[in-house]
Amino acid sequence: MNVILATLVVSLFLSALLGFLLGVFKKVFHVTVDPAEAAVRAELPGANCGACGYPGCDALAAAIASGSAPAGACTVGGAPVAAAVGRVMGVEASAETQVAILACQGTHSACAPKARYNGVGTCAAAKLSVNGTKRCDWGCIGFGDCARACPFDAMRMGEDGLPRVNYRNCTGCGLCVAACPQKILSRVPKERTGAITLCSNRNDKKARVAKDCKVGCIKCGKCERVCPLSCIEVTDGIPLVDYARCDSCGECVKNCPTKALALIEHTVNAV
Repeated sequence: MNVILATLVVSLFLSALLGFLLGVFKKVFHVTVDPAEAAVRAELPGANCGACGYPGCDALAAAIASGSAPAGACTVGGAPVAAAVGRVMGVEASAETQVAILACQGTHSACAPKARYNGVGTCAAAKLSVNGTKRCDWGCIGFGDCARACPFDAMRMGEDGLPRVNYRNCTGCGLCVAACPQKILSRVPKERTGAITLCSNRNDKKARVAKDCKVGCIKCGKCERVCPLSCIEVTDGIPLVDYARCDSCGECVKNCPTKALALIEHTVNAV
């Protein structure tokens, strides 16, 4: 009985001592938080994804409050968060809400593999070891590095070997873009309209492109010729669009023989 009482007394004493020491340490090591920093942090989404270039939302809030980062630095929050942070900081701030788009349609059935790959099952490893697994050296390798990098469950690998974007969840953080060794994922403003090329093959030999992929851009230039506003030009093997002039008429999309062009608004809203 005496042992139990002694143990209880010692436990209570240690608890009181630790509580006192914690109170002292709290006072000694207290860090005053800038009210502006706390107000900015309250407006950030709390994703802590690092897409803004800072380790997390706390670091970004500190940077915005100190003036070393703009009020619209949060790529995940987009325009609403930029406006809210701008109000806290007393400045006008805006940011475009962006989403990811894959510039490749090389599914298993459209683009055959070079050979059987037995290496490490990541896109980065396959790119480094054999320059990709498909006959198109520019196409999606298909091991899903991008999907694993997405913290918002906005990208998953399809059975056809290509990643599929859930645009309801996509925040445009850009982590999938950074993870892709082929550099065929890009961010575009969610409200953008106009044509986009869903192919990244820059080989200037039409026959080789057609042999490697059934849906690759064969550099025929027909999109240039049929565009009524002359706002599309094949540059370095890829049709590029001047979005300041493109009115989404769809003539280039309709006349592309391999269907390598699509309207952004249809692509984003269709998935």
